[in-house]
Amino acid sequence: MRARVRKNVSPRRYCRGMANVIRHSLTAEELAALALSLAHLGAGPQSVTARRGLRHAFEHLDLDDDVIATTLTTLTTPLPTDVARRARAVANAITARLVIRIQYHDAAGRMTVRDVEPVTCLVHGEFWYLVGWCRMRRSIRAFRFDRILAVEPTDLPARAHLPQRYLPFQRRSRTRRPSAA
Repeated sequence: MRARVRKNVSPRRYCRGMANVIRHSLTAEELAALALSLAHLGAGPQSVTARRGLRHAFEHLDLDDDVIATTLTTLTTPLPTDVARRARAVANAITARLVIRIQYHDAAGRMTVRDVEPVTCLVHGEFWYLVGWCRMRRSIRAFRFDRILAVEPTDLPARAHLPQRYLPFQRRSRTRRPSAA
């Protein structure tokens, strides 16, 4: 679908207007998906522009916090090549809604092989995380990308999980419970 440019509107003014629409209409889920897509772009010429665009998309968020600032820097920094390759495999599995088998080196130094139903990826502070349903632990877990040694796609279908429940910058609405009568 092509955007129509009105003859009396300059291209610069039109682009600024489009930027405002994009910046103020992206959801946290959409921002996380864009960030994941950028994570494995590498360091090519388009990735620099795309990351700058992502930084601009975050400008409307009113977040004054060191952890958030570090997180935004991590979101807009290219992943190392080997980690980017694993991120691409994870992103493909999320899109195809398939289980992945990961080799994971945990904080205690233990290596495990786990089947994971990937839900989403997110960044907190300096690290990227895969968030998914771990079939071994039978619960949602977060796996640091730099500790994932290998990602192997499977043909096993993954159940649908709501990624909105696991995203950063997500404002939670407070629901009031009816008072007991």
